[in-house]
Amino acid sequence: MIKYSVVALALGASTFAHGAMRTYEADAATSHWDLVANSRLQCQLNHEVPYYGEAVFSANASKNRDLLFNLDMVVQPDTYDLASLEAVPPRWRPGQQARPLASMELLRQFDGELGNKTTWQILSELEKGNHPTFYYQDWRNEQDRIAVALSSLNFKDAYWSFIQCRDNLLPYSFEDIAFTVMNYKKNSSELTKSSKKRLQQIGEYLKHDKEIESIMISAYTDSYGGRWINEQLSIRRAEAIATYIKELGVDEGKLVTTGFGEKRHVAPNETVIGRGKNRRVVIQIAKP
Repeated sequence: MIKYSVVALALGASTFAHGAMRTYEADAATSHWDLVANSRLQCQLNHEVPYYGEAVFSANASKNRDLLFNLDMVVQPDTYDLASLEAVPPRWRPGQQARPLASMELLRQFDGELGNKTTWQILSELEKGNHPTFYYQDWRNEQDRIAVALSSLNFKDAYWSFIQCRDNLLPYSFEDIAFTVMNYKKNSSELTKSSKKRLQQIGEYLKHDKEIESIMISAYTDSYGGRWINEQLSIRRAEAIATYIKELGVDEGKLVTTGFGEKRHVAPNETVIGRGKNRRVVIQIAKP
């Protein structure tokens, strides 16, 4: 009888050891949600998970303004695995069951990432007061499982600011304006209507992005009017664009202007359409 009790206790202890769960979650005193980026180019909402890392929600200027989620781990995975994601009700809602939401890939030496659809799900669960929680096998200790919970405490005000920021993002990204070709009216340094609109978009972007390294402005003409006249016209066109950009507050040292005149045609000059394509300015914007 004594032997049986000892064995039973040993088995119980073994089962408990194999079922250990280490949980990381902010409590009422440490649950903070911070809008760390709030501009027309980027929105970012951060939530620190004590002794684990940080949950990061972000959106960037683009046509779709999709949301992204990043689980920034101080200790990144050593191997590939899948983490399950569940909507866990808070302790003050007894009787409610956790619900599965999705899964997240854990890649070796990478943080966890989720796309637009699941990111919105996480935010909606937080808005309802639930605690979205990730579960996975600990790669440092095979006997342990890890639970990483996002606390809904102090969430709503920061979330509202984040959503307002996203609504105000520009509907185009750096990639959309990094290389631009605009056209001019005949015998004029005045841009066409559509090109003026494009230049306004570039200008609006440059107001907010302080990481621009260089802006190259190259202007061209068709072959009508004489070479010297066309060269001077292309120079005026390039400098007019540069002046507009400088007035936005861009450092003059980042601007490079060149007037090529009749050189480097992209279409035949024998047709009206071809000459219209050759009357152009090319803007190339670079970042580090």
